[in-house]
Amino acid sequence: KPHQSSFSVFIVKCVTSFMMCVFSGMPSFYPFSQLCKFCDLEPSSCSGTGTCISNCSITSTCADANEVCVAIWWKNETGFSIETLCHDPSMPLYGVILDDYNSTTCAMKEKNTTHGIAHFCSCKDEEECNDKLLFSPIVDPPQDYKLMSVILVSLLPLLVMGVIVAGMFYWYQAHQRHMLHQEWENSIKKRKPRAGGLDCSDACAIMMDDDRSDSSSTHANNLNHNTEPLPIELDLLVGKGRFAQVYKAKLKQTTSDQFETVAVKIFPFEEYASWKNEKDIFSNTDLRHENILHFLTAEERKVEKQYWLITAFHPRGNLQEYLTHHVIGWEELKVLGSSLARGVAHLHSDHLPCGRPKVPIVHRDLKSSNILVKNDLTCCLCDFGLGLCLDSSLSVDDLANSGQVGTARYMAPEVLEARLNLENIESFKQTDIYSMALVLWEMTSRCEAIGEVKEYEPAYGSKVREHPCVESMKDNVLRDRGRPEIPETWLRHQGVAEICATIKECWDHDPEARLTAHCVAERIFEMADEMDKLSIRSSSAEKIPEQPKVPETEEDAKSLLICFT
Repeated sequence: KPHQSSFSVFIVKCVTSFMMCVFSGMPSFYPFSQLCKFCDLEPSSCSGTGTCISNCSITSTCADANEVCVAIWWKNETGFSIETLCHDPSMPLYGVILDDYNSTTCAMKEKNTTHGIAHFCSCKDEEECNDKLLFSPIVDPPQDYKLMSVILVSLLPLLVMGVIVAGMFYWYQAHQRHMLHQEWENSIKKRKPRAGGLDCSDACAIMMDDDRSDSSSTHANNLNHNTEPLPIELDLLVGKGRFAQVYKAKLKQTTSDQFETVAVKIFPFEEYASWKNEKDIFSNTDLRHENILHFLTAEERKVEKQYWLITAFHPRGNLQEYLTHHVIGWEELKVLGSSLARGVAHLHSDHLPCGRPKVPIVHRDLKSSNILVKNDLTCCLCDFGLGLCLDSSLSVDDLANSGQVGTARYMAPEVLEARLNLENIESFKQTDIYSMALVLWEMTSRCEAIGEVKEYEPAYGSKVREHPCVESMKDNVLRDRGRPEIPETWLRHQGVAEICATIKECWDHDPEARLTAHCVAERIFEMADEMDKLSIRSSSAEKIPEQPKVPETEEDAKSLLICFT
């Protein structure tokens, strides 16, 4: 029990010393209890700086050999107080776990307790070590720091002026680009349609695809969505997904029997949210790119209780269908792979080639069935029902419901595990890169340059069932760290070997280690360019001279020496 007088303290010390002498020959598994100051919360004049004495008049031998000495300094509205006690460091004290008790001195540290902010210290192996409390000194800022602060404050008006001037200059440049863009759009409206094409009116302006190989397409911002629905006749069902069906259709000319072939994606009335999300993404003119599906317009068909998206039509179908029915060559692999990477790079980019800012977009359901093959064998991305605009104004709460979406087979490890870093928008792009790597693997598996080409299989093939669930993909991707197989025979071709190396970096388990889509596009371009140069050098090289004969006689040796001379 605690003793109340200095004499009692003396008696305790004597008894403790006596017991240490008596039991000094005992084995080490009989540890001695700690002697500590042990007072309830008492007012103190200690201000929390320098060195303070607890002024506790009670000394106690700790009840348990594991306990250490503890001192707690509190600051409240009326003043300061100190509490001293014995405590087992393995147990929480006011919600705090002690972590600095292996010291003979009591160095105070600020802690956040269940009762507010307090300063704790703990120690052992020294009698009454919690009597003397050591607070960290408050260090005055160095003179250089004060001088730097004065300089920064003095320069602040100049910095503000510089920012204002830069902002005005940027606004002027953006305004000039906007005016040029408006002039370009006006010139498009004034163009006459090509022979046999659609009649253009003030409500719509038809623009050809860049390669003029597929359907004509309508510039979304030039359409008047309040007019009557376009004269479209559905022709053939060409695709069916979770949320919508896709038809090949005829966009008729109002003054003749001629028509343009388009694709119509039809959403049922209950899938309004998916239709609206895809419409909003497509309606952004900054999305326009040769490797993004060309958007015409969106319509609300109230009579049919349907929502329509009208886009360009590509008769070769999606990439999965194309790979199923075609074995591709090395040149086709380069074109398909690089165009896919360019499309994803444009989607992820935060600026246009002209330098104007652009809102990055992530697809979040990238797979071979959501990629179309154009007539020139380049890819274009489609199906943005799960797309997400990475606007800088989005908060973590806005992104909280944006985690585990997409198709399980193509989900990145962090999506399967639901551990996406919502505070970093780059993490969303990294999930697209993983999915893109699986699509590149599917392309490569059908390239004749790898040697023996097997029947088309999607990524992970027979390892999982046709429509695997998230849990089965977790077993393959997270537990087993599995990836689609890349046989050694694939690596015999130099170009394929480099593409495989790129694929491995893109499906890395660590999202931060994955390449960007822009980097993948650059790699494929540089690799293809280098191989083309090697091919040209090889075809234009001179014949390798025959191996010279080893001279058999002295006369032969003399003749050979004369030739070299």
